[in-house]
Amino acid sequence: MNAQNKKPDSPGTLYVVATPIGNLGDISARAIETLKKVDVIACEDTRHSRRLLQAYGIDTPLVSHHQHNEHQSAPELIRQLHTGANIAIVSDAGTPLISDPGFTLVRQAHAEKIPVSPIPGPSAATALLSVSGLPTDDFRFVGFLPAKPSQRKKRLAALKESPSTLVFYESAHRIGDSLHSLVEVLGADRLATLGRELTKTFETVYHGTLAQLRDFVAADTNQHKGEFVIAVAGNPSSSPQGITAEQQKLAALLAGELPPKKAAKLAAAHHNGDARAIYRWLTRKT
Repeated sequence: MNAQNKKPDSPGTLYVVATPIGNLGDISARAIETLKKVDVIACEDTRHSRRLLQAYGIDTPLVSHHQHNEHQSAPELIRQLHTGANIAIVSDAGTPLISDPGFTLVRQAHAEKIPVSPIPGPSAATALLSVSGLPTDDFRFVGFLPAKPSQRKKRLAALKESPSTLVFYESAHRIGDSLHSLVEVLGADRLATLGRELTKTFETVYHGTLAQLRDFVAADTNQHKGEFVIAVAGNPSSSPQGITAEQQKLAALLAGELPPKKAAKLAAAHHNGDARAIYRWLTRKT
């Protein structure tokens, strides 16, 4: 990968490298190999990334590339790529560009015919989805909600009717306010799963209604610390199969513990529904 081994007229490759969201053991062997062999690593916080590199004996030079300087730093990185240098971009945690800097650089690389290659790995959004017990065949990543209450509610109102599972990121100092807005706009009974400090020592995964999530966080000061991901079930009334909201709620809860067919059968028996239709809804078959 080294620049001296490339032809002068051949651009280098921009590698988008996923790094752990908490547990250092989650980094892939390919990510380690790539970070060792590239010429430069562009990162959000050089101090933060240096700790990760030191853990794996990586001494590749670091340059700062974050949301406040990416428009200034991207041209220099593009220039280096044109000279044949290979560059990796990493975020402080998880997959770059997923609510993290990097879009400007990747877009410019594509515009100038510079190869861009993903080195996939951890992402807080997909990590929570995998354990949420909510439908994952159709989800919408929303990222961070607006800080101002009026703008936050307006954003949520636009999402209220979506049948897709919704995924949000949130910070510790806004988690309470955001959960309150989610309850107010999407409804207290909407099923959701909260993830806090995923893969870290004090990991929390809590499943319930939005009202239960709000009350759970409000009652425990430990839940006011760290980084949060929230997955919220899509609007049950948007289902085209004619299944009632009660049937969907019970089926989704049962599906967290039982196979879909068994969950559908029990939900149908309890609410006098069509087991086959509920099963199709659970598995999103048409």
